[in-house]
Amino acid sequence: MNLPVGTIANVATVLVGTVIGALAGRRFPEGVRTTVMATLGLATAAIGVRELLPTEEFPLVLGAVMLGAVLGELLHIEGGLHRLGDLLQQRFAQPTPVDVEVPETSRPVPRQGRFAEGFVITSLVFCVGPLTIVGSIQDGLGDAELLLVKAALDGFAAIAFAAVYGWGVAISALTVAVIQGGIALAAGTLDGLLTDPMLDGLAAAGGIMLLGISLRLLDLKQVRVANLLPAVVLAPLFVKWWG
Repeated sequence: MNLPVGTIANVATVLVGTVIGALAGRRFPEGVRTTVMATLGLATAAIGVRELLPTEEFPLVLGAVMLGAVLGELLHIEGGLHRLGDLLQQRFAQPTPVDVEVPETSRPVPRQGRFAEGFVITSLVFCVGPLTIVGSIQDGLGDAELLLVKAALDGFAAIAFAAVYGWGVAISALTVAVIQGGIALAAGTLDGLLTDPMLDGLAAAGGIMLLGISLRLLDLKQVRVANLLPAVVLAPLFVKWWG
């Protein structure tokens, strides 16, 4: 079994980026943090649109997202992740200094949920998308190139997110380790199982989720994006069965 070098690097860059962003963010004035949040929202929306464009099976993807949303709501995935984030905050995080808090009017979440929100948002951003799947499979087969590129991108993103959300971003490194590490370990089984149309369907479902995240970052609508997670599994299956 090959050592998942790409996954290890990805976890490391998220942690390093979080440290830099969380410490540097304390020095940023309110206007800078607000602009960073808006920029993250716009960038996330742009990535979401990019992921949607290649798919030729959008009706199937839309059906998968709708069904996934129903399943996610019934399973209360978002609420479970936020409760996990709150428990982790109680276990590991220190109270946030008053001078780094952003006024309620410029933040999309109440300050007591900031740690958990950072954990949930960044876990989704770092792990939703075909690069996570394909890169992790290749990583498990001994080729870490794609995940090393993703690690660099996620490291810079972690700096920006941590400047806004603080230390909750660091916990998403655990999500990266579990998901990408698990896929890397199963690489022999998954290699060749996902066709290009199935990956396009997965990317489109991830793109819709990223658009939902962008609405939260821009403080336009609090979409429970984590409840759409079943769509990431359903979309490629729908494409395989009926595409």
